[in-house]
Amino acid sequence: MKVVLLSCYEMGRQPFGLASPAAWLQSGGHRVVCFDLAVVAFDPASVEQAGLVAFYLPMHTATRLALPWIETVRRINPEAHICCYGLYAPLNEAFLRKMGVNTILGGEFEGALSRLADTLQSAKAPTGEEEGKLERLRFQIPDRSLLPPPSSYAKLHSGVDVRLAGYTEASRGCKHLCRHCPVVPVYNGVFRVVQPEVVLADIRQQVAAGVQHISFGDPDFLNGPGHAMRVVEALHREHPGVSYDATIKIEHLRQHQDLVPVLKQTGCLFVTSAVESLDDAVLAKLDKGHTCDDFYKVVEYFRRIELTLTPTFIAFTPWTSVASYRSFLARLRELDLVENVSPIQLALRLLIPAGSRMLELYEIRDVVTGFDGPALLHRWTHSDAAVDRLAADALRVAGRKGTRRELFGLVWELANGAPLYEPLDLVPRAAIPYMDEPWYC
Repeated sequence: MKVVLLSCYEMGRQPFGLASPAAWLQSGGHRVVCFDLAVVAFDPASVEQAGLVAFYLPMHTATRLALPWIETVRRINPEAHICCYGLYAPLNEAFLRKMGVNTILGGEFEGALSRLADTLQSAKAPTGEEEGKLERLRFQIPDRSLLPPPSSYAKLHSGVDVRLAGYTEASRGCKHLCRHCPVVPVYNGVFRVVQPEVVLADIRQQVAAGVQHISFGDPDFLNGPGHAMRVVEALHREHPGVSYDATIKIEHLRQHQDLVPVLKQTGCLFVTSAVESLDDAVLAKLDKGHTCDDFYKVVEYFRRIELTLTPTFIAFTPWTSVASYRSFLARLRELDLVENVSPIQLALRLLIPAGSRMLELYEIRDVVTGFDGPALLHRWTHSDAAVDRLAADALRVAGRKGTRRELFGLVWELANGAPLYEPLDLVPRAAIPYMDEPWYC
C-alpha cells in the first residue's frame, strides 16, 4: 500500500519522525513517500492513490501548520485514511477528529503506524486499539533516503566554522511532571530509550552524508544518564571530529554535575536547558524542580569549564509584571547571558494546550478565556493590559533581523522606556555556538 508521511515543521531539523516510521513501513512492504513541507513543495498527485496519509505532529507550531494540509489531503483524496501521530496528536485529538482525522497515535508510534498500514492493506477496519499505547519498541535504523539532504536544514555556527547539522533521538518521554510541559499529558512520567546501536547507526549514516554536528532531540538527555553517556562516548570514539548538543534540565545538571565534563570531553558544544523563569515563585508553580540559585550555580559551573549553556524561558506568564520583566532582563545582563539567549526567548508567552497541567492552578483558570480550537490552545489574558502589550511588542522585536545584542537592547528599551546606554560587556557573538534556526516551541 502507498503511505504518505508529512512533516510541516521541526525547528529546521531533518525529521526523525518521518525517517523512523519510514523504515518500519518499508520493511513491512509498503511504498512510502515522505514530504518535509518546511523544505520541499507539496505534490498533490502524491496523495491521490495513497491508502494512508500520516501527519507528524511533534510540537504546537507543526500542528498549527498541518491543519490546512489535512483539509487539502481530505479534498484531494477523500478515501484516504488520515492519521496524526506524535506528541501533539493526542493533545489535540478532539479538534483533529472534527477535521476528519481517522487515527490518533501518541509518542511511541512506529509499531502502531506500521500495524495500521497492514490493517488498511488487508481491507480490514482499524479497531483503534493501537491508540494511546506507550509500548516498548525495538527501534529500526531510520531511513533518511526519502528526505532532503542535510544541506537543506539548519546549520551549526560553532564560533569557528559553519557545520552541517543532523538530528537524532536517544530517548523519548520524561520521568518528570513539569506542570507546563506538553510531554507530561502524553507520557505521564514514562521514559523510553532508543537502543544505543540504533542511535549510533543513525548518526553513522548522517555523518556519511556530510553531517559534522548532531542535535539530540530528547526531552531530557539525562533522564537515563548511563544510556546517554554510553551513546556519546561511543559517538566520540567513532567520530572524534563530530560535535553535538543536547537538552538537559537544570535539576539534572546539578544532580549529575560530574557528567558535565564528560559531555564537553566527548564533543558537546552547548546544552539547552528550559530554565523558564528567574522567579522562584513562578518556578514552583511550573513544578520545574529547580530554583534560581540552582540555575545560577549551573551558569557559574558551565562558565568555569568553558561549556556553553543555552537557557530558554517563558518570559510572559500570568505572574509576570512589567517590573519583574525588567528584573529578568537585568539579571540576564548581570549573568552575561545576553549572547546565550535567542531573542525569541525574551518574548515567549505561556502556552496552555489541551490537557495541560497548568489548568490545575486556580490562577490559570481565572485568566483563561476559553479554548481556541483552530489555535489549539487555551487563550488567556493578563490582568495588567500593559504586560500583554509589552509581550506583543517584544515578539515583534524578536522577529526582526539583528544580532542578539542589538535585539536585546531594543527589548530593554521597550521594557524600561529608555535606551540601554551602557555598553554591553559580553562574550563576542562568534564565540557562542548556536543553530541558525532560532525557534523553540
